[in-house]
Amino acid sequence: MRAAAIPKRAEPIRRHRQRGNAAIEFALLFPLFFLIFYAIVTFSVIFVAQQCLTLAAEDGARAALVYQQADTPADALASRAEAACETASQLVQDASAFVGNANCAQTSGQCAYDSTMDCVNVTLTYGYAANPILPAIPLMNLALPANLTGSATVQIDPENIL
Repeated sequence: MRAAAIPKRAEPIRRHRQRGNAAIEFALLFPLFFLIFYAIVTFSVIFVAQQCLTLAAEDGARAALVYQQADTPADALASRAEAACETASQLVQDASAFVGNANCAQTSGQCAYDSTMDCVNVTLTYGYAANPILPAIPLMNLALPANLTGSATVQIDPENIL
């Protein structure tokens, strides 16, 4: 009696046809995953730089609370505003290498919400479009901010300014 012939399995043939399929799928999906990862890293760095500017502006505004020698209240307020901007600029240069060249602007005068009080506003601006921290992928510039800004305001009682 002859033994029955074992039928050939179709599975090895199917595996042979699938060879290289994973490599092709990886090659097609890797650019998309890399783009998403790079966007996450880029926006995280932008967020950190924004926070650095805001914290420096806050510390600069606090510096406006320090007494400044002056003859008139207007001179004292102007001196405090200048000291605030100097402090904020110095903090940004010391704390962060990538936003070290941020521009500082200060304003002083009556508070908009209470005309009996004086306010000093410190604003730090970094031109991100001109000096990007990380190189941008093409077309990603459309979603990136042109400027990063940090701002803080401190209220000063005019009776205590001199």
